[in-house]
Amino acid sequence: MVMQRGGCTYIVTNKTHSVLYTGVTSDIIGRIWDHKNKTYPQSFTAKYNCNKLVYYIFYSHIEEAIAAEKALKGGNRQMKVDLINQLNPEWKDLYEDLTKE
Repeated sequence: MVMQRGGCTYIVTNKTHSVLYTGVTSDIIGRIWDHKNKTYPQSFTAKYNCNKLVYYIFYSHIEEAIAAEKALKGGNRQMKVDLINQLNPEWKDLYEDLTKE
């Protein structure tokens, strides 16, 4: 039996919302923490200061999250902006909500 694990597709941006980065992870809190703390200083998100979580969606299987990420990356910027505006019109940092107990 193969054990499947869920995952999230997410979008982070910088302070001025000029850069959007789409990613996938099985640990959204840990991954966003990595972005915020520049755990990987040579990465795209570190270089462009993308540390504000503006969109995420959970999938029960990581394969679904990966497919959704590929679809988002294949789309244009306006599609991503529209998606963020629909679910997070204030573009607030959703990481704070994830870490509240």
